[in-house]
This record gives sequence, structure tokens and C-alpha cells, in this order.
Amino acid sequence: MSVKIGQVKMDSAELRATNHESRLGAVCFLTLGCKVNQAESEALAQLFREANYDVVSSSEEADVVVVNTCTVTNTGGSKSRQAIRRMIKAHPDSIVVVTGCYAQTAPGEVLDIEGVDLVLGTQDRGKIIEWIERVKRERRPQNAVRGIEDAGEFEELPQLNEESRTRAFLKIQEGCNQFCTYCIIPYARGPLRSRQPEKALAEARKLVEEGYPEIVLTGIHTGFYGQDLNNGWNLARLVRELVEIPGLRRLRLSSIEPMEYTPELIDCIVSSDIVCPHVHMPLQSGSDEILVRMHRPYTLQDYRDLLIRLREKIPELAVTTDIIVGFPGETEADHLSTLNFVRDCNFAGVHVFPYSKRQGTPAADYPDQVPKKIKDQRVKELMAVARESKEAYIRRFIGKPVEVLIESVDSEGGAVGHTPHYIEVHLPKQKEITWTSRQLVQVVLKQDYLQR
Repeated sequence: MSVKIGQVKMDSAELRATNHESRLGAVCFLTLGCKVNQAESEALAQLFREANYDVVSSSEEADVVVVNTCTVTNTGGSKSRQAIRRMIKAHPDSIVVVTGCYAQTAPGEVLDIEGVDLVLGTQDRGKIIEWIERVKRERRPQNAVRGIEDAGEFEELPQLNEESRTRAFLKIQEGCNQFCTYCIIPYARGPLRSRQPEKALAEARKLVEEGYPEIVLTGIHTGFYGQDLNNGWNLARLVRELVEIPGLRRLRLSSIEPMEYTPELIDCIVSSDIVCPHVHMPLQSGSDEILVRMHRPYTLQDYRDLLIRLREKIPELAVTTDIIVGFPGETEADHLSTLNFVRDCNFAGVHVFPYSKRQGTPAADYPDQVPKKIKDQRVKELMAVARESKEAYIRRFIGKPVEVLIESVDSEGGAVGHTPHYIEVHLPKQKEITWTSRQLVQVVLKQDYLQR
């Protein structure tokens, strides 16, 4: 950061600090990226509430603006920068805090954005109020990011206390030791750290007491939960304990790597009516050669065999996945193999990502990068196959009774919610029924109820 830019930023921070010294005021959030970021933003919002801040929407006037960023792809970094600048423009007199993965991996880039007052990465978030007070006191931007590679413990943040949501995110794990060749996340989130089970269970009980019918388990590498605890706990054991909480209606598992579906975990999914029949298993490529280059620890046959085992036990299981298109060295034959594999798997949903070069990862230096034009065409082709697969899966439920968790009700009395299989359902206004948020209702699924 140049002296000139730094001086301008210091003057800006000093002016804002003067305006906010007399009161704590309001805070708003803009969250990009994954469910983990959503969970962390909600926890930070609660921390601000406990410090006597009002939490308002991003369109309202706020004294503090928090932008929780993503950097999974280059597009994520670009979108994060755009979001930061947009929020600075919308809130010119606010203290602007940037946190999350992009802030962790590129704090200098973030601090060089005129109007940013505090950069906080993916740790020490519990000290955010202290850092804001330091910005006010010292009247200059602060870089609070420190190296993530030696992070040793799961960071506990305040428990959620919000009435507007129907689904609560319960973060149980942080970090990743996998180091896939394309992935920046281990550098942004650090090594594996699991939450102590008693703390995770205590928060889950509190969420149920507060009326949340559904809890979503989140983490960076959720399937490895407990490996670092050395106390006999693993994901399956935690799930078994969670489903015994009185009043919990749904427990949804977020992304779990294919080789981490142990027999014990599969039994938990099969044997409980509380665990949603929906699993997200990242595939990343339908080519064994590309999987090796990605440093993915399974083959297509491993993945196929797991699908067969799961569907033998739960025939209508919703399986969603992630696929990276145009990874370095991906040939047309590799792409066609992926298209055919996706057709064979009958996925309920596919998240398609064009490969994005992330500096510092091995794949960024691979010589055989796929041209953008080819990647774009392959993305288009895969998305068409994915759309057909999703529509075919949903059609299996048309005319059948399904349970819908109401998540929002519009001004005309219509409602939107999801089934346990994560099918989005749009319910029209009913004369004899008034839809309410957090309500669980039984309906016969009609074509008209599906997202258009």
C-alpha cells in the first residue's frame, strides 16, 4: 500500500471514527460463498447483538459494514472485490470490515481498496469488536490477519439467536488437510480443527429450544470431524447424538467427501427419520485421469459403488455434487466421460464450476491449461445434462405426498419451502390455511409447485 493511498485511507477512517465515537449503532452484513460463511456471519451478527449493536439489512443505514468474502475461485475473489466496493459506495460513512477467505489469502489487496478500515481473516473473528474499537481509537485502517497454517483449535463463536430463519447452520469443523491440487481452501482455512462435541451438542439443543425445526451441519471438511480430537468421536457418533435431541425435526448433512461415508455413517442416514435423505458428494470430474491430477482419493468405480450402496438402502435418496470443468489437461474424451458419468448417476443437482486458476496451488502451474472458450462450451453442455438429471429426479415425486418446511411467506400469502430431499416447493395461498414460517406441512407435490 503506497504512502499516498494509506494517507487518504487514514483521513477517511479518522472522519468515520469521529462520527461513531458516541454510540455503537447498527451493523449490516453481506455474505458471499458457502454455508460455512453463512453460519459464521450469523454467529458474528449475534456477537454484535451482544455488544449492543442493532443488526440491520445491507440496504439500511449502518455504522459498521461487514463483508464476508469467498475465494474458492478467481471469480470468487473478483466478486468479493466488487462487493466490497459496492458496500463502500452504499455506506460511505460506515466502518467497513472485510473478513473471510479472500481476506485471509489476500489481506494486502483488500487493504488497498480505498474505504476498507479493517481486514480480518478466518480466525480471531471473536475479537472483531475489539478491532473495530481499535480502528476508532487509532484512526487508521487495521490488518488483523495472521498466518493460518499453525491454527490449533476450533474457534468458538456466539450461538445463533435469530428468529427470521427456519434453518440453522451448526458449524462443527474448520480447516482441511486434503490439499487437492486446484484448491485454495487449505491455505485460507488452515489445518483440520474439530469442535468439541459437547459444545456442538449444547448449541444444537439451544437451537431446537429456540424453535428451529432443521439444523444443517456445516464445516470445511465435515467428514473428517473428530480425527484431531483423539477421544473416540467421529461424524457418525455426533449424528447419532444429535438425532436424539427432543424436538429436532430435521438434520441435514452438508458436503461430505465420497470416501468418508463409512458404514457407520451410512447406517445413521438410513436408520433415522430425522436425517434428511439428501447427501452432497463432490465428484469434481468424471475422468479417472483428471481425478488423479486433482489429487482426489477415489476412482469413478469407487464413487459408483458408493452410490449403489446408498441407493440400495434409500432408493429415493437425493444425491447432489460438484464438478469442475476444464481442469488443466482435460481432453474432449475426459469431458465426454464426465457427461456420460453424470447421466449414469442420476444426480438430484449438480453445481458446475469452470476451473479457476488459484495462485499458490499446484494446478495453477500445470502447463496444459484449457482455453476459456472451450471451458465455457463444456460448462454449457454439462449444465444441460445436469438440468435434465435434476428434472428427472424431481418428476419421481410429482403426485406423491411430501413434507415441506415453510421458509418464507410472501405478501400475497404464498409460501416457499423445501422437502427433506431438498426440492424447492412454491405453495399458493390457501383459503383454509395460513402459511407461517417454520411450519411443517404435508402436501401432494404438483408440477405447479415447482420452481419456474
